Amino acid sequence: MVWNFQDSYTKLPSIFYSKVNPENFSNKKLVLFNGDLARELNLDFSKYDDHEKCNILLGKNKLDKNYFSQAYAGHQFGNFTILGDGRAVIIGEHITNNKKRVDIQLKGSGQTPYSRNGDGKAALGPMIREYILSEAMHNLGISSTRALAVITTGENVLRDKLEPGAILIRVAKSHIRVGTFQFGSLLKNREEFQNFISYTISRIYPEIDNNNNDKYLKFYETICDLQIKLVIDWMRVGFIHGVMNTDNMSLSGETIDYGPAAYLDEYNPKKVFSSIDKMGRYSFENQSKITLWNLARFAETFLHLIDSNEKTAIKKIEDILNRYKKLFDQSWLTMMSMKLNLDTNNNNEEIVKEFLDLMHIYKLDYTNTFLDLENNTLDKKIFKNWEEKYKNNKLRKFKNVNPQIIPRNHIIEEIINEVYSNNYGQLYDFEKILKNPYEKKENKKYITPPLESEKVFETFCGT
Repeated sequence: MVWNFQDSYTKLPSIFYSKVNPENFSNKKLVLFNGDLARELNLDFSKYDDHEKCNILLGKNKLDKNYFSQAYAGHQFGNFTILGDGRAVIIGEHITNNKKRVDIQLKGSGQTPYSRNGDGKAALGPMIREYILSEAMHNLGISSTRALAVITTGENVLRDKLEPGAILIRVAKSHIRVGTFQFGSLLKNREEFQNFISYTISRIYPEIDNNNNDKYLKFYETICDLQIKLVIDWMRVGFIHGVMNTDNMSLSGETIDYGPAAYLDEYNPKKVFSSIDKMGRYSFENQSKITLWNLARFAETFLHLIDSNEKTAIKKIEDILNRYKKLFDQSWLTMMSMKLNLDTNNNNEEIVKEFLDLMHIYKLDYTNTFLDLENNTLDKKIFKNWEEKYKNNKLRKFKNVNPQIIPRNHIIEEIINEVYSNNYGQLYDFEKILKNPYEKKENKKYITPPLESEKVFETFCGT
């Protein structure tokens, strides 16, 4: 057998999940397979043809058939709702040779008890988008769920139109979210919820002593650290998650659920890509604020464990969040200073702000403008006065900060359209190019911003 499954989540109270079987698809076909990730997970598929690979990847050969979908809740654009995996099934927890535990999840495998009248399936285009974006994120050095494969189902799904159906095989350290804790906090049995928290700490952060009296604060601070680092990295490469609902914040610190996610072309701090984000709640510049808002909602779920006195518990959490607000601002300025190759020991706030303001006013490309600075090819008409100030600063050279290439929205759309015409050539080429995003690329197509006619203004998750 390829897999080494040792399931632990299903030992929790059944309120946290529902056992469900993924649908069977007779005309499935493997269209994307991540060989690098398979090797990292110590998976050897070399003996199997594509048909057998599909069956293994979909968990058909698993002996105990112990598949499940997770229950959770979440604030959707600020409104609290009971949710769950409406189109995802975890087929097991795979243990690697070095004892690393990861969830193997099928996304788009059919209805679950949480589908809420949806079909539980996925269209091929959004699954290709998530494959590209999540692997690009990983190669950029940013924590993310990974994509092991994409399998077409041989069936069509109805969205705005009929589209080919597909399943994404997703790998994550864990699929436990802030929303999972929000769901657990609703349980009448507080002991069950406390045991769930202990399980989460043991599974994701075993370095935290589960017997220590202050373990809950240490756990919370660890989550805050990871989330702030994650969002700083998003902003470094111009990434907009798009739907930072609490159920889309993973407690393992991984980028998860690439729905209307996209990368900036021209710099606009208020940019959104989600068609339903009319008020800009999840805009590029708001990602730090929403992170802290989500972390506050997370803390609310276990205040009673922080301190028996609610006011004291709230004060402890407020102190942490205030400290992290300052840390986020400091980390953002350090990151931006590195993008400009400025000495991070100096206060660079004014020169960073002016650079970004010029980019915004003149609608300059977020990725390429930083490269132009490094290559001394900035537009002199725009940056002449700024460059005079810049030259007076102490400079340093930082590696792997400014990517040469990102998965631009118009390129992804072009690739998806080609795939829908049964042409996978550019997809496979682009997948290889994205493996080394900090290396200079000769292919101008993938580093050139879109023409006005090529711009993508909205992206979708495909539900």
